[in-house]
Amino acid sequence: MPTVVLTVIIAVLVLPPLAMLVRTSLIDYSDGSFGLVNYRKLFAEPELYLTTINSVVFAAGATCVSLLIGACVAWIVERTNAPFRGLAYVTTIVSLGTPAILYVCGWIFLLGRAGPLNSAWRALTGSFQPLVNVYSIPGMILIEGLLWVPLVFLLCGATFKRQNADLEEAARMSGASVIATVRRVSLPLAKPALYGLAIFIFIRNLEAFDVPVLLGMPGGIKLLTSDIYLTMTRVPPDLGHASAFAVVMIAFISVLLYFYGRVSANADRFASITGKGFRPRPFDLGRFRWVGGLVVVLHFTLVLALPIIAVLWNSITPFVRAFSVKALGNLTLRNYTYVLTDSHYLHLAWNTVLAASVAATVAVALTAVAAWFAVRRWPASGGLTQLVSLPIVFPGIVLGVAMIQIALRTPFGLYGTIWLIAIAFLIRYLPYGMRYAQPAMMQIHRELEEAAGISGATQPGIFRRVVLPLAAPALIAGWLFIFLLAAKELSIAVLLAGARSKTIAVAMFDQWTNGEAGEVAALGIIWTIVMSCCAGLMHYLSRGDMKSRGTQ
Repeated sequence: MPTVVLTVIIAVLVLPPLAMLVRTSLIDYSDGSFGLVNYRKLFAEPELYLTTINSVVFAAGATCVSLLIGACVAWIVERTNAPFRGLAYVTTIVSLGTPAILYVCGWIFLLGRAGPLNSAWRALTGSFQPLVNVYSIPGMILIEGLLWVPLVFLLCGATFKRQNADLEEAARMSGASVIATVRRVSLPLAKPALYGLAIFIFIRNLEAFDVPVLLGMPGGIKLLTSDIYLTMTRVPPDLGHASAFAVVMIAFISVLLYFYGRVSANADRFASITGKGFRPRPFDLGRFRWVGGLVVVLHFTLVLALPIIAVLWNSITPFVRAFSVKALGNLTLRNYTYVLTDSHYLHLAWNTVLAASVAATVAVALTAVAAWFAVRRWPASGGLTQLVSLPIVFPGIVLGVAMIQIALRTPFGLYGTIWLIAIAFLIRYLPYGMRYAQPAMMQIHRELEEAAGISGATQPGIFRRVVLPLAAPALIAGWLFIFLLAAKELSIAVLLAGARSKTIAVAMFDQWTNGEAGEVAALGIIWTIVMSCCAGLMHYLSRGDMKSRGTQ
């Protein structure tokens, strides 16, 4: 039976990491016995509670920053007639192609003690204290929050785009101001989506790796993910402690995901679109139209322009130095020349493309078939959706810990290879493939498949010649989305990469920690340009798929 075969394949992928973590967390490595000693040691450590508090404060603060900026810009772009709305899409597309580590490096330059903001503050006030301490919880919250603004914009934009304009117009005709209409009509209609998105972004901030490691560790601030990383990178690594830590983190995230599911399940209560003359008309801001445009420009400047300008400056200077007219005479393209001519960087790019493309291809292939089976309710397909969605509980660093232990127990040389990273990427991003495939399958009416069956087509023939062509735009967009995420994934690859299997993100992390900021910047700019083209193609295909469903 095809569903059973597919279920076994997916189970072989997603269940061993969880089983391995639980098993390792129960081993007392001092004598090899099984027990709860690792959990007792973990909960007896005062640092656990401090890192948990730090992580919750960090995640909650960053979530508020992301939602406040992303939702505000999404409403302006999708629901109003403000100018410069195209800048928001440019910001999002380029941000999707920018490695998070590059973004963080840009903000470290801008907000560091010797950065332009703190230098200007000291020049104006004569103070020796910086205005902004980027290596603090508030600084980490700001940068992590800005990292997630593009995704919040995309998801909130889809929600606001589908709101019925008649309700807002009725409020305006009743005398409500723009602010009152947003507060009493637009936001309440989007409440379930915003609550669900807040939980989702909070979870992703809990799993964050780049900011906690690059900013938290130098500032002496430990978070859950950085604590697991330190446990795994010490010599010798404490596998039992790291696994127990990982299991606790998975349990915490599973509880949050349960509430996320509950919130999403109640979304129908707030539906405003009916079959009665729905028109997604823009909301007229009147004299506030240019205020909306200013918000979009500020969003572009803060989220994209400033960090990219900082990285670009570092890429064309021979060493890290502040912005100045005097430095213009020393600008050079040496870093770009070195990156483009050194075969080592070509090897890094090949590793990254190989791992990301293999993961994206297999993930989309498996989830396309799984979504078809689940939507058409094939026999024994009831648990497929839940099984494919299981890896969403794995933070990247936790999955990396599990994959190390699996690789060490395999009879063939998997540890330290690019294939281990590709398998980890595949497991990590299976739920994202399902997120694209399942709605696409739901849009295909069963009668098309029935007509093909009456004409003599077999089930494989129906899937290949009817289902796949119709679902192709969504599946290609899903492939590109997974490829982009995998290509800039650091938390998994940093633990699994060997000497010959490093990816671009890992190489940039190593170079930054070794003080090679110029090469990091040049490599990052080149890679961002390439990945932004992929992101633009994904956005084009996604919008085309939405138009085909009549949602635009």
